[in-house]
Amino acid sequence: MPETLPSTSADPSRAPLDGRSLAAALTAGSALWRSLEVVPEIGSTNAALLAAAAEDAPEGTVLAAEHQAAGRGRLDRVWTSPPGAGLTVSFLLRPDVPSARRGWLPLLTGVALAEAVGEVPGVRASLKWPNDLLAAGGAKLAGILAEVGNGAVVVGVGLNVSTRADELPETGTSLALEAGRPVDRAAVLLQFLRGFERRYHLWAQALGDPVSSGLARDYLAWCSTVGVDVVVTLPDGSTLEGVAESVDWDGRLVVRTAQGVAELASGDVRHVRAPAREA
Repeated sequence: MPETLPSTSADPSRAPLDGRSLAAALTAGSALWRSLEVVPEIGSTNAALLAAAAEDAPEGTVLAAEHQAAGRGRLDRVWTSPPGAGLTVSFLLRPDVPSARRGWLPLLTGVALAEAVGEVPGVRASLKWPNDLLAAGGAKLAGILAEVGNGAVVVGVGLNVSTRADELPETGTSLALEAGRPVDRAAVLLQFLRGFERRYHLWAQALGDPVSSGLARDYLAWCSTVGVDVVVTLPDGSTLEGVAESVDWDGRLVVRTAQGVAELASGDVRHVRAPAREA
């Protein structure tokens, strides 16, 4: 059963996270998670942990913020959320796997997140390669950003939990909107981080092998990108069209086009979308 942690908020839909209780619940018996801190406001949780990595912060350090003033998504896109309306969390990892296999970390994170939102509020979701969690109708629930620096990988997640329609872009949604009821952020966070730990250990023990660890199989089960026609926008603004056939051993999207097969890392693309339909 998901845990419900105490709160002093008068508005249960945006109850402040109890950092002390969360830390105790997460680290008890954990082989990965060393600490969890919740701060009222910060520029960027990812940036803070990248700086902490330079000071030899250990693997398993977790930082969550009630409000992120300078949140970033992939390719320096802006990620904003009203205070207390979402989960903004980053964690520091030092995986002992070949560097090329680290491209699977945001995909692994996505699987753990999809499982958590399915288990706690019961929201159906899918994963859009490389870093988006989508609701059943295709609206965006969460974004994932993995960054490398100072000998570590920092993974950040921004998840809309109680965000209202008037606080979201047209392409966004939240767990509360999808579930039709309030959702406990603390329970989602614990479920997500515990699920991540289980998958991360299997993946790391397999030296980042996505096949023998079962990660590739499970990712493809959640992924709504593989197997469909896509239009990929590249950093220079050009596009390529084809069928997203698979995700390779390094977490790259394999797209078959009329000109041949392209293997695309997340940094190689600006956007992946379905082709525009003719009227």
